[in-house]
Amino acid sequence: MVTLPTGAFQLLILLILGIIMYICVRTRKLTVPAALLAGMIGFIVAMGSGYIGLFSLILFFALGVWATSHRKDLKANITPDGVHPERRKAGQVFANGGVAGIISFIAYFDRMHEDLYVLMVAGSLASALADTLSSELGMVYGRSFYNVKTFRKDTKGLDGVVSLQGTLIGAAGAGLVALLSAGFSKMAVAVLCAGVLGNLVDSILGATLERGQQIGNDTVNFLNTLSGAIFAGIGYAIVHASTATY
Repeated sequence: MVTLPTGAFQLLILLILGIIMYICVRTRKLTVPAALLAGMIGFIVAMGSGYIGLFSLILFFALGVWATSHRKDLKANITPDGVHPERRKAGQVFANGGVAGIISFIAYFDRMHEDLYVLMVAGSLASALADTLSSELGMVYGRSFYNVKTFRKDTKGLDGVVSLQGTLIGAAGAGLVALLSAGFSKMAVAVLCAGVLGNLVDSILGATLERGQQIGNDTVNFLNTLSGAIFAGIGYAIVHASTATY
């Protein structure tokens, strides 16, 4: 396996992120501040979590952008103003990638627990991707929609409303991050579970605090990714404990 010198690796990452940032601004997927913040988070993730963290972040971003724009005409009919926004702001970028950036920053200085931090980054991004795919594609392919708090039928597109199809699509997204970050291993199961459980936390917060206007969507998404990271950390501890008993 070819290993790049540290300086060459950093330059390569900056080049890749710079190209992505430019494309996103040109195609109006991100505002300029959002693109700059995304680039900074991407660089921190790459430095702290390596290729696994960076590729997981890129996977989340690529699929998230595609899912948001997919059948936007249909989704626009659900909103009161008839518009489904695609251009993300800096607050939205931090809400989805901030946890991964913070954990990667810690990982850069604490190499002793690098494996744990990388798995937590994967868990946060699996949760973010599960949420994005389940909400964006669930509105398109969902059949019956239920309030996660009351388990009664509710209007699609509202906070805390889920569908079976959207939930399964979200779980598939979390599975992709799990495979990318941990392959076919017990740690991959931990990432998958973290993504699914984090998405559930997002739905519960949406049905309760967000609907009650105590918190906004960006806060919900940040707590979603934070819970995904925590669940992944718990999964890491469980796997290691079970391995140590043999």
